[in-house]
Amino acid sequence: MQRKAYVTGVAALLAAVLAGCTGSSDDGGTSDDSNPSGAGTATQAAQPGRYATLPEPCGAVDDRALDELLPGIGEMTDEAQREKAYAGEATLTYDTDRKVGCRWKVESMEATDYLTVDFERVVSYDNAVSDDSQAERLFAKKRAAAHLPEPAVTETAPAGVDDTGPSADASSSPSSSSADSPSSSSSADSSSSAGTSVPPSSSPSDLQPRLLEELGDEAFLDDELDSSGSTAEHRTVTVAFRTSNVIVTIEYAEQPAVVGAVPDSGEMQDRARNLAVRLADSLGG
Repeated sequence: MQRKAYVTGVAALLAAVLAGCTGSSDDGGTSDDSNPSGAGTATQAAQPGRYATLPEPCGAVDDRALDELLPGIGEMTDEAQREKAYAGEATLTYDTDRKVGCRWKVESMEATDYLTVDFERVVSYDNAVSDDSQAERLFAKKRAAAHLPEPAVTETAPAGVDDTGPSADASSSPSSSSADSPSSSSSADSSSSAGTSVPPSSSPSDLQPRLLEELGDEAFLDDELDSSGSTAEHRTVTVAFRTSNVIVTIEYAEQPAVVGAVPDSGEMQDRARNLAVRLADSLGG
């Protein structure tokens, strides 16, 4: 009986020792089968953007588009000069992996036209923020800096009320004074010759700076008329759009050769939008 009691006591002691080795320590330590690194529940890094490279900017705009945007090219008789005009000039950048651009300037009998196209590839260095999300944030800042007017709200007239009078849209003038455009007839001609799906603008209210639909993931158009000074009025149309983690900005400007002449807003907007559609298609967006 005494031997049996001794064996039982030893067994109990071993069980206590083993329990102390495998259990949690008094200082908050984890057990052997715990996961102190948390590797099994680590947050997965945000996905990279669709684009890892950028196109060659001066080659991104084909000759057909340049003929439309820069009519003065067709007036050039010197072949070397014409080829140089088509080639454009790359903008200075210190990181061609992230941002590239090209600019053109062509004079004609009627006006001097300027075109600049910039491509920016956005990369997020925050594992919790995807490239697309970072590009969306940057594009939102770009859109806010353009100070686009609030879209006009169309209200349905109550029954029995004549709603054929002037609309609120006609009274709200855009910040760019786009209504100064002489007419939109030349805009229609430009759109038909472009061969794209962009319809011509039809009224001054349609020409105000605005958000654009069905162009990349998001897009906007700005239109500014600079009538300061004694020189001819200078109009700049900007179309910017985002496709995944790439932001494309088009700046198209014109200054007439005759003082007092006003560049046609509808025509310039249609040309810039046509180019934006082509670039978005080339990016696959």
